[in-house]
Amino acid sequence: MDSDALNTFLTIHRRGGISNAAKFLHRSQPAISRRIALLEQELGVPLFERVAGRTRLSDAGRVLIPYAERAVAAAQDAEQAVRALTKQNAGPVSLAVTGTLADGRLSGIMKRFARENPAVALTLRTATSAEVSDLIRRGEATIGLRYNTDRAGDLACELVLREALQVVCASDHPLAGRRVKRLAELRGERWIAFPETRGRREIAAAHVFALFLTQGLGDVEWTAVDSLTAQKRLVEAGFGLAVLAQSHVVEELRAGAISTITVGDLAADQHIVLVTRRGGFLSAAAQRLLETIRRDYATADVSKIRGSPKRSPARKVVARRRRA
Repeated sequence: MDSDALNTFLTIHRRGGISNAAKFLHRSQPAISRRIALLEQELGVPLFERVAGRTRLSDAGRVLIPYAERAVAAAQDAEQAVRALTKQNAGPVSLAVTGTLADGRLSGIMKRFARENPAVALTLRTATSAEVSDLIRRGEATIGLRYNTDRAGDLACELVLREALQVVCASDHPLAGRRVKRLAELRGERWIAFPETRGRREIAAAHVFALFLTQGLGDVEWTAVDSLTAQKRLVEAGFGLAVLAQSHVVEELRAGAISTITVGDLAADQHIVLVTRRGGFLSAAAQRLLETIRRDYATADVSKIRGSPKRSPARKVVARRRRA
């Protein structure tokens, strides 16, 4: 088996068929079909089946997937390692990050890196935390930035920031800028959170519920909102409270658009980790980007935004908080 055959196999699987794979690889459909036929002949088993007019993996195909991904990634490593011998200050570097980490801090990192390394082609992709790991694993991204450690043995994870979570509210909320002793005092509020989605490690509704359950409280009223920006706008309008990382609300706190409620017994945080493929090749450019990210996160001072800014005068809000 060669890496080209395995890459063709993976492309058919990811693109949903031979036709789409041919377009993506800029080859003819007969050439793609022939390449897979030769691979199946070599292995002695079919790798795909036609079910209800769709191309699906056979049992053998499902077994082959992780090995094919590692083999293709290793071939890419080898190619990049050889090229790096002559181009230490150039080449492509692909960064994959969880969507809510593509913020002002990341923008500053990328601008600085691009300015200091003009010959490096830096690209960015956003995904869920699980998808970030998969992109690194398949060699489609060089460096990943996601929430929480991926415990898979083929990935190397490095904690770069442990960020505290806080309760945010509208600036005219009765408790804005104030402190409550227990989270239980906020039980009657409506909460806004990400819906539970496979691979997403942001604070979803289930995590908010867990914070209440650890204190022996029952269910809480909540609204699922699949957008950090939308969550903040709804909080600002008074539709509910949210549990968010400090860096997510820096601008809104400074502008007085939203405020915080300090909760005495709330001790929750989330981890931001760098992800690379264990044993994978990292070019000099990729190593410089890793170091740039490490330095930036190491000097991050989010403690300055723990408290709320001075409470602004109450504003007339059309959309009021709704209670059960």
